[in-house]
Amino acid sequence: MTATAALRVVPPTATMDLSAAERAAADLLHALGIETDTESLRGTPGRMARAYAELFSAPEFDLTTFPNDEGYDELVLARSIPLRAVCEHHLLPFIGVAHVGYLPGDRILGLSKLARVVGHFAARPQVQERLTTQVAGWIEEQLAPRGVGVVIEAEHTCMTLRGVQARGTTTVTSTLRGVLRADPRSRQEFFALTRMEARRD
Repeated sequence: MTATAALRVVPPTATMDLSAAERAAADLLHALGIETDTESLRGTPGRMARAYAELFSAPEFDLTTFPNDEGYDELVLARSIPLRAVCEHHLLPFIGVAHVGYLPGDRILGLSKLARVVGHFAARPQVQERLTTQVAGWIEEQLAPRGVGVVIEAEHTCMTLRGVQARGTTTVTSTLRGVLRADPRSRQEFFALTRMEARRD
């Protein structure tokens, strides 16, 4: 019997200089004609710097896996994982949910880790398509399941609050690997289960 295994997952190392970020935020606001010498705006550059630092930070975590002693071979799906990331083109947030599932092989995953993996890849300037494939690819690499599926539904504020201002528009991306891609019945089951939440709303 194989013992419980854990892999320490550490976000990409990057040095954050909050003082420099605050000065840059002040310069940006001034360049846009927004003065920061009023009582309510005086602390805004610092708040901006700390807000983006938070958006671009993900905590370390242990990717805990367990032996699949019972030989479970059906879909494991974590649905409606809350998601927030920042679009790398405009540095505006996109917010939504991720549905992440896999068909176990020899090992199963601690369920909270599916949400941790989503948060890990979301905490950086992103595009939704890349985020979707990164989550699926990483789970496939680390867990060696028989199949992996990821669906992300998100509202991009760079699309809803500016430019075309298409309020209420959501973008849906998906990635399927292994059996979930190759077998039509498995693929249909995965997509049916991810849509159940939408049908209830």
